[in-house]
Amino acid sequence: MPDREVQTIRDLILYQYAKIIARSAFGAEYKKRAYGFIKTKFRDLRDNRQKWSDILREDKELVNAEKVCAYCGSTEHLQWEHIVPRSLSINERCAGCDHIQGIHNQIWACRTCNTRKGTMGLYRFMQVLHPDAKPFSDCIPPLLEKKYLKTIWYCHQCNGSLDWNGDGKTLDVFDLDLS
Repeated sequence: MPDREVQTIRDLILYQYAKIIARSAFGAEYKKRAYGFIKTKFRDLRDNRQKWSDILREDKELVNAEKVCAYCGSTEHLQWEHIVPRSLSINERCAGCDHIQGIHNQIWACRTCNTRKGTMGLYRFMQVLHPDAKPFSDCIPPLLEKKYLKTIWYCHQCNGSLDWNGDGKTLDVFDLDLS
């Protein structure tokens, strides 16, 4: 469950991104050691005191990374996989959208994970892939999650749902998936 300051989809995306920054800075114990840091980074991102990097940074990181499945780490039967499902159809523009169809939304995945993920969003699939992990979101490689968050931002922006507040229910990462 996100922080109580997370009121909209926009906030949730930025909060998840702030957690990635904290994990990078503090390691596996980031939630115990860096709550204040996460809150500060979230507020900085939300209030435009800090910008997230352009997705080109993650694309360069992908090129330089070891060629493995982003979901399970396999090196066998790799293929390009769209993190936000290519079949997403929140409106008629999705089929031709560069954010969904282009390289920014792609990662290496083994044939098994690619097939198993199907049209699931990232968070739903990671929960299926890691059912015993608490929380499962800690199993998501940072590169994968950063690319996903930056791509799904555009999908929510296009859908007009960045400022959606959950209609009275507490938002969680599954609300980001749009699938």
